[in-house]
Amino acid sequence: MVGVNRVKRRVAYFVSPHGFGHAARASGVMAAMHRIAPSIQFEIFTKVPPWFFRESLSGPFEYHSLLTDIGLVQETPLHADLAKTVEQLNHFLPFYSSHIRGLAHEIRRSGCQLVVCDISPMGIAVAQEAGLPSILVENFTWDWDYQEYLSSDNRLRGHIVYLRSLFDGANYHVQTEPICRHSSKADLVTLPVSRGVRSPPGDIRKRLGVPPVSRLVMITMGGIPEQNDSLRELTIHEDTYFVIPGGSKSKEILDNLIFLPHHSEFFHPDLINTSDAVVGKVGYSTLAEVYHGGVPFGYIKRPHFQESEILAAYIQDHMNGIAIEEKEFQEGTWVLRLSELLALSRMRRRGPNGAEQVARFVYGLLVS
Repeated sequence: MVGVNRVKRRVAYFVSPHGFGHAARASGVMAAMHRIAPSIQFEIFTKVPPWFFRESLSGPFEYHSLLTDIGLVQETPLHADLAKTVEQLNHFLPFYSSHIRGLAHEIRRSGCQLVVCDISPMGIAVAQEAGLPSILVENFTWDWDYQEYLSSDNRLRGHIVYLRSLFDGANYHVQTEPICRHSSKADLVTLPVSRGVRSPPGDIRKRLGVPPVSRLVMITMGGIPEQNDSLRELTIHEDTYFVIPGGSKSKEILDNLIFLPHHSEFFHPDLINTSDAVVGKVGYSTLAEVYHGGVPFGYIKRPHFQESEILAAYIQDHMNGIAIEEKEFQEGTWVLRLSELLALSRMRRRGPNGAEQVARFVYGLLVS
């Protein structure tokens, strides 16, 4: 935990623990708010591990370990377990009123002035109970996402209705591109939200042990572990280095392969910015960081996940990338298209990071 005494303003932030994407987006916003007002203290409620926020934030925060959301129970980075998801939702929803009252008392006692929710509906319910304004930040909501699975499990119908009522109850609504379902009631629409780069590429390459003239490709499957033995076959491509965050429990170097744990000495946006291309699952935070880094993206869509198609379309319209099939990735044949991916040009971004747009909006509400 990190904290300072006598901060002037406190904000509660409820973050979905579905992967690391929501935590990355929330961290981008919180870091931008700290640049506006370094004394703001965040009370972060989530099950995303605290190291993620220590790595992402330099300003004060307190971490509260709390299951704020179910989302989807993932079997692998690309596949969800619907039966387990429904089982956990049945235990989680609707919220116990006593639990919401206790959390509302906690955030009032800590002096929070408003509640921000990165698609965690629990935060909206707590804000309503506490009599505080709530801000929903999303590019999709769970009621929309669960619609896709209704034909497979009708038990989701009640959860969809309940969640939709909570999401509709947010006082302010921020949508961040790529948006899955545009809302006419949105108070703010922003460019993709990501954490910012910290270190220059030359420094990162030196720390990785990658020569300045060598090509570097980053392979990432987001915040959910997966074993892919075909990656070790990349050692035959001696002219290219591959860095693989989340590919090992500890740092491991095998010829031109650099395996890193999820929690490593390297900041994820720095690795993306240093790379000549990125290959991986198309999730929100990876897309946003690749978007702002401008690097080519070899993206793998998640089957039976509505958001994935929309993210893929956004890449085609606004980024340089190629689609890689799941089978290609698992079998390692995607590497036959590596030269095609690396031939794509890097894009220079002139617009703002959506994190700055959201931060200014939230800060304006905080001081109004």
